[in-house]
Amino acid sequence: MEFDPTRPKWTQIADVIRKRISTGEYPVNYLISEVRMEQEFDVARTTIRKVTAALRADGLIITTPGMGSFVAPQPPKPER
Repeated sequence: MEFDPTRPKWTQIADVIRKRISTGEYPVNYLISEVRMEQEFDVARTTIRKVTAALRADGLIITTPGMGSFVAPQPPKPER
C-alpha cells in the first residue's frame, strides 16, 4: 500500500479495514490480527494499536483480552 503523506498512516489503514468489514471481506467474528496488519502494511505495532482503538471506538471490532480483536456484528443498514 502506498500511503498518502498528507494523512496519518493509522487513519489510512483504518479506512482499508473499515472497507474490508463493510464489503464482507472480513465477516463477523473474523480475527483482526495486529501481527498480520503490522506485516501487511509494514508499520510499527503502535500504529496498528491506533487502528484497533479507532475501530473499537466505531463499534466495528470487539477486543477480548487474551483472545484478540474480532469483527463485531453490525446493525442492519437503514433502508432508503
